[in-house]
Amino acid sequence: MNREVGTADWWTVHRGLSPVLATAIHNGHAVRPAIAALMAISEGDRLREEDPFTDFAGCDVPNRIVFHRSRFEVDLNRPRDAAIYLSPEQAWGIDVWNKKPGPNVMRDTLSIYDAYYSMLRHTLRQLEQYYGCFVVLDIHSYNHRRDGPGSVPSDPESAPEINIGTYSMDRDRWAHVIEPFMGKLSKFKFRGHRMDVRENIAFEGRGEQTRFIHESFPQTGCAIAIEFKKFFMDEWTGLPDRRALVAIRAMVRSTLPVLEESLRSTR
Repeated sequence: MNREVGTADWWTVHRGLSPVLATAIHNGHAVRPAIAALMAISEGDRLREEDPFTDFAGCDVPNRIVFHRSRFEVDLNRPRDAAIYLSPEQAWGIDVWNKKPGPNVMRDTLSIYDAYYSMLRHTLRQLEQYYGCFVVLDIHSYNHRRDGPGSVPSDPESAPEINIGTYSMDRDRWAHVIEPFMGKLSKFKFRGHRMDVRENIAFEGRGEQTRFIHESFPQTGCAIAIEFKKFFMDEWTGLPDRRALVAIRAMVRSTLPVLEESLRSTR
């Protein structure tokens, strides 16, 4: 369900008629050859910490951005000075490098980071000018079987199926958007039960992209960090549960009228 991309591709932007934009900035798995030659981490270990299929979750949102580079090449959701994982402490204890990238490689990598945020600012400015305000669905996923393929999953009390992160936003200003959005998600039924949707439990939305949006567009931009627990795939093999993915896509699509109606009442 992920589009095949080449090692030269950075991102794909799709524009449509809506004030809602979905991003999948950890969806990518590609690394350029100069980076791959330096890496110690295996492709399987990389994939496990990436967010595959998050592009599919948002593919019915009229505006969307999918980043095709692996977060192990450059992590757009970290501050610029931490966007390249240079130590295991930055990468879940994983030793990423056989040989750490030199200054020229790091310069080229960070130029991708800078270009992305320049593109994002321009895209959001256009949405602001056309609609007055906008919502960004910053879609991610997270592991819940970290002890191995057959391990007991994380305690559901601390690992909701859908975690909504709102740390960097003006929560009072955007309550009229966030609360109906979460309500719509929580009403969605899959395999006989409603989705467990909670706010700031497993994650709080402290990533760089939402911070950038709220700082750059404080009155007009509502960026919602969405973390889907990887109930839609086997996080150890990377194999998807296609029925679950189709359901997630439908769930995200179902929120669009709610978000657009909420934005119309923004002052």
